[in-house]
Amino acid sequence: MKFYLSSFKIGNEGLKLKEITKNGNKKVAYINNAVDFATDLERRNKSDATDISDLERLGFAVDILDLKQYFHNTDELEEKLDHYDVIWVRGGNSFVLRQAMKLSGFDEIVKGYFTNDKDILYGGYSAGICNLGTTLKGIHLADDPYQNPYGERYETIWEGLNILDYALVPHYKSDHKESKDIDRTITYMIDNKIPFKALRDGEVIIIE
Repeated sequence: MKFYLSSFKIGNEGLKLKEITKNGNKKVAYINNAVDFATDLERRNKSDATDISDLERLGFAVDILDLKQYFHNTDELEEKLDHYDVIWVRGGNSFVLRQAMKLSGFDEIVKGYFTNDKDILYGGYSAGICNLGTTLKGIHLADDPYQNPYGERYETIWEGLNILDYALVPHYKSDHKESKDIDRTITYMIDNKIPFKALRDGEVIIIE
C-alpha cells in the first residue's frame, strides 16, 4: 500500500503522484464526506470540481464515491473500492470524515489494506490525512469536533486509524485560514506529548 499525504490539495509532488501510480488503471475514488456539514452546496460542488480537475490533469479518471451510500454496508463498499487504484480523500472537517469512515466501515477496510499491503494508493489532503494518525486530539482546535451531520446519536470519535504512529498536522505556517489554529494544535500536541508531523501547504509525505 502506498500513501500520498498532502497538506493542501495535490501539493508540490504531482509528478511523483503520477509516477507511483503509472502501472495502474488510473481510476480514482474521490471521497468528499469531510464536507458533509456544508450548507453552501454551490461552493462545495465548485471545490470538488476543482479537486477533480486537478486529478484529471494528471491523467486520472475520477469518480465521486459518497460513503453515506454505504453506511452499515461495508461489504458493498469494499467491493466498490476493488475497482480503483487510488483512493483520494479531500479535506474539510476531520471529525465528520472520521464518523463517515466508521459508519461505512471504510476505516476497517483501509486498515485491512494496510495490514495486507494491498496494491492501492491512499492519497488526500488536510482532514483526509489527519485521520490516518493516532489521534484527532489537538485537531479539535481547528475543526469542530461536535459537528455531526449524520445525527446527534453518534458520539465524536477521537481516535485515528493508527496506520501512522504519529499525528499529522496540515496547514502549518501557511497562507490558510486555519493556520493560526494549527499553531494552537501543535502547542497542544507538544504539551500532551503526542508525536506529530507538521506539514506546510505544498508539502507532501510519500510512503511507498
